Amino acid sequence: MEIGDHLNIEKFMDVARYKEKVSLSKKARERLEKSRETIEKILKSGDPVYGVNTGFGALASVRISKEELSDLQRNIILSHSAGFGKPLEEEIVRGMMLLRAVSLSKGYSGVRPLVVEKLIEFLNTGVYPYVPEKGSVGASGDLAPLAHLTLPLLGEGYVIYKGEKRKSREVLKELEIEPIKLREKEGLALINGTQAMTSILTFSARDAERLLYLATMVAAISFEALNGIYDPFEEGIHELRPHKGQKKVAELFRELTKDEEKRRPGEKVQDAYSLRTIPQVYGAVLDTIKYAQSVLETEMNSVTDNPLIFDDGRALSGGNFHGEPVALIADFLAIALADLGNMIERRIDRLLNPKVNEGLPPFLASGKEGLNSGYMIFQYTAAALCNENKVLSYPASADTIPTSAYQEDHVSMGMTAALKLKKILENVIHILSIEAMLASVAIEHRKRKLNGLLGEFQKKVYSFVQNRHEDGFFWEDLERVRNYIINLIRGKEKFWRN
Repeated sequence: MEIGDHLNIEKFMDVARYKEKVSLSKKARERLEKSRETIEKILKSGDPVYGVNTGFGALASVRISKEELSDLQRNIILSHSAGFGKPLEEEIVRGMMLLRAVSLSKGYSGVRPLVVEKLIEFLNTGVYPYVPEKGSVGASGDLAPLAHLTLPLLGEGYVIYKGEKRKSREVLKELEIEPIKLREKEGLALINGTQAMTSILTFSARDAERLLYLATMVAAISFEALNGIYDPFEEGIHELRPHKGQKKVAELFRELTKDEEKRRPGEKVQDAYSLRTIPQVYGAVLDTIKYAQSVLETEMNSVTDNPLIFDDGRALSGGNFHGEPVALIADFLAIALADLGNMIERRIDRLLNPKVNEGLPPFLASGKEGLNSGYMIFQYTAAALCNENKVLSYPASADTIPTSAYQEDHVSMGMTAALKLKKILENVIHILSIEAMLASVAIEHRKRKLNGLLGEFQKKVYSFVQNRHEDGFFWEDLERVRNYIINLIRGKEKFWRN
């Protein structure tokens, strides 16, 4: 991929997750060179420009001597590397490097092409900086995470290379990668942006869409196992409330179940909401995911630096570093996924609960009742994860704490929002894995054969269930199911036909 082209979510995934090589386009190089020329002219004029020849944040009024301008840029990276916590995963850090390179390549930051080329070199070599996950308030950008990201470019800090945390200077020496010496404006340009929260959110929004389609498939298996009534999925119902997501989920459900017998079991005329309103609830989640993706594609192609350097010689201080657009979307998507997990948990209960499971064995236990508890406690686990999701779904963006001596008196907390969303997504994947395992077992209890893609998926999931005739160590079965589902979600190939 050439940096300088329009970036979308799939191209982002190709580089950040699937490790496609990148290069700097000719047009981007020309933009960078022109922007750097503007910085040089500003320096010659002697006019004060924030972050170029002044201090940062509340120290913006402090002028820096010409002899100290290079030290200023190095110092901001060293001093702002104040993160805490476990390191962000490789793909997230790769995403950060890609997004920062794309933003700088727009030619409004005044950095030399060398700076972007160094980010590209790290991406292509498979070295990624050690970036603690916490420390950003989401304005002025993700300062601490991006400072940690930049340290190795200078030969400072730590990197992860071949799965091992090592000092940057040692790895760079081994790989014959030359560290760079920052010049005016370049340190500030590397850390002033929303790339940490945006990287996390991009992975979450992309994987959430695949999770949603997979969740619809699993819901259809549960629906079959619970003898659901198909009327609520008829096309005419959804034409009368034509939200895109609702129509899409209903259409996908009909496609998945087109070869199944459309029964009306016994005297039952309606199903519980966790079966009957799948299109309405899942559809609303899908619409939220799609909205998040549209915001992300704008953000990943934006310039989030400050000040911005224009070709006419102006250096304008603004607020494009503020993470509010990303923060609000991360919180919105977190609420949607938490509620998706809530509905899945209710079907888990219905599959296990002898009061409502349509004649299935209590807790899907095989063998002697009472001696065997079956899958009873997996509903407890789902309930615990849903409870955690509800706590995590409180919007981080509803809070703000002033920083930098009140100069930065409203912040987005977008990084917190993104990290919470990431955790919620992990929890929902686990909850969905429980439903997938239980639904596949319930179908076998029914001695029912599903058809098409639905049948293929159910058989595959059931193949991971080794404890079939009595109580056993079901946790290992679930781990196999979960790993299969994670691989489907994180994979590149489409696994649905609609």
